[in-house]
Amino acid sequence: MSSINVVVHGALGKMGQEALRAVSSADDMRPVGGADRMAEPGQMSLPDGSGRIPVSNDLADVLDGADVVVDFSSADGAMEALRRASARKVNVVVGTTGLVEANYREADGLADEHGVGIIIAPNFAMGAVLMIHLAKVASRFFDYADLTEMHHEAKIDAPSGTALAIAQAAVEGKSGGFTNVRAEKELIAGPRGGDYEGISVHSARMPGRMAHHELVLGALGQTLTIRHDSINRESFMPGVMMAIREAASRKGLTVGLEKIMGLG
Repeated sequence: MSSINVVVHGALGKMGQEALRAVSSADDMRPVGGADRMAEPGQMSLPDGSGRIPVSNDLADVLDGADVVVDFSSADGAMEALRRASARKVNVVVGTTGLVEANYREADGLADEHGVGIIIAPNFAMGAVLMIHLAKVASRFFDYADLTEMHHEAKIDAPSGTALAIAQAAVEGKSGGFTNVRAEKELIAGPRGGDYEGISVHSARMPGRMAHHELVLGALGQTLTIRHDSINRESFMPGVMMAIREAASRKGLTVGLEKIMGLG
């Protein structure tokens, strides 16, 4: 079987470097290019030292021969990658967060127009995807919910996209909101966190953390805790590899790793 030729967009970032490392070690894949807005056009060394690949600050420069583009850039960068890659009949896997509904509609149109596969996954950690699934299954049996997410200090959004997906799944599974208990007297502002359909959502940011999510569901005399921890960026790579393989053969837009995992 021929190798899947992969270009990484956002290749100089931490996730881009991890993706290049994973692709380099996969028996059925081959890194053929990198793009990053901070890159000097030329050649770049692969993170595992196995060779060098073309690199540019313009994705179009490195698309020749590519089967799949993996994007770990920004919301704007992801949309630009989708437009440029799909127009060249190259499939795309997007791991960038921050996309809005209009972006998904455009991605769906691009996939249909150019006959390519586009997979957008807010989280590539399979354990986190399973957590979202379990939240949806369990939530209908409980009346109260607290959701805490903890990330590194450089994360720009709060709460995380995964936390929102967990909350949305819980509300969907329950077919309605939860009972939110607010303090009669708040000694500081907002001690119960944000409120999403009755779920109290708390965000923590500090060095030393990667990605941690904990949902506590409560009912009379009992609680159920569902927690997932990503210890390092390697945790996302099995999901990224799964999506790359799927994108090479699955046409149209797919949103969420759970579709590939057979969970939804």
